[in-house]
Amino acid sequence: VALALVGGVLWSLLRLPMFALTGITVLGEVEHNNAVTLRAHVVGRLNGNFFTVDLARVREAFEHAPWVRKASVEREFPNRLRVVLQEHEPIAYWGEDGEQRLLNSYGEVFDANLGELENDQLPRLAGPDNQSQQVLAMYRLLLPRFAELGLPLQGLTLTDRGSWRARVGHGAVIELGRGDVNEVTARVQRLSKTLQQVTEKLGRKLSAVESADLRHENGYALRLRGVS
Repeated sequence: VALALVGGVLWSLLRLPMFALTGITVLGEVEHNNAVTLRAHVVGRLNGNFFTVDLARVREAFEHAPWVRKASVEREFPNRLRVVLQEHEPIAYWGEDGEQRLLNSYGEVFDANLGELENDQLPRLAGPDNQSQQVLAMYRLLLPRFAELGLPLQGLTLTDRGSWRARVGHGAVIELGRGDVNEVTARVQRLSKTLQQVTEKLGRKLSAVESADLRHENGYALRLRGVS
C-alpha cells in the first residue's frame, strides 16, 4: 500500500503543468534552416512532458528535416529541450547527370533542395550508393594529380563493373580502368609523364584532349581534337 501511495504521488508530480514542454532551444549549424521552421517540423511529433518525452523520437524528427545530418537532444529542467544540430556539408553532386542528390564531406548521400546551394559549381560523383565513401576517397586522391596535369577534375564515376571514369575541365573523358588506389594512380602518373610532350608534338594544347583510355597494359590511347 505504501509503495502504491508513493508511486501515485510521484506520478502526480510528473504530470504537473510546470513540467509540460514549453520550448525547444536549437543550437549548432542551421545555415540552411532556421529555429522556427525546425521547431514547426518537430512540434507535431512531440508526445509527453519533460520526463516522459521520447528523446530518440525527437532526435529522429530533427534528423528527417532537410539538410540536417545529425541531432543531439537533451532535457533542460524543468520544461524545455535543447537540440544541437550538425548540417550536411555538400561537396559534390551524386549520381548521373540530372539526379538531385548530394554527397556530404563524410561520403554520405542525402537529398536536399539544390536551389539552396550556396556553391553550385560542385563536381559530380557517381557509383553504387553503398560505395559512395570509396568514390569520395578516390576523388580526393586524384584531384591534385589531375590539377598538376593541367586537367581540372570535374567528375568521377565508379561503374557497375567496377571501372573508374573521370571527367576533366573541358569535358574530356578519361577511362581509368579497374583496380585499387595504387593501380589507378599509377596509370594517371603514366599519363602525366608524357601527355604534355604528346600534345606539343602534335601541335595541340591540353584543352584539345577529347578522351584518353588508360586501360592498356603498357600505354594509353588518346584522342585529340583536330587530329585524325
